Amino acid sequence: MNGIHDLGGMHGMGPVDPEPNEPVFHEVWERRMFGVMMATFAGGYYNVDEFRHGIERMDPAEYLHSSYYEHWLHTVEANLIEKGIIKREDLEAKWAQVAKGAS
Repeated sequence: MNGIHDLGGMHGMGPVDPEPNEPVFHEVWERRMFGVMMATFAGGYYNVDEFRHGIERMDPAEYLHSSYYEHWLHTVEANLIEKGIIKREDLEAKWAQVAKGAS
């Protein structure tokens, strides 16, 4: 594979500038996303190849403008929808509630 999702091996993308003393999670939701990913992966809802493939199917512009854990969110959502575990309509309704500040 040689696409936008493989930036780590490409030349000319500039130096890697790690954050000094970078925390594992910058925000609470990232910690939660890690837990959701571990639970759904351990639950057998998808395998490592399906997880990676979900990220590779992201629109390149969306991929470049989103964070590491946003990539995880994208692929977990896509895999669970495709497997019929959750419905897209239910997910969109929940996202609309979150956007309005409801839980």
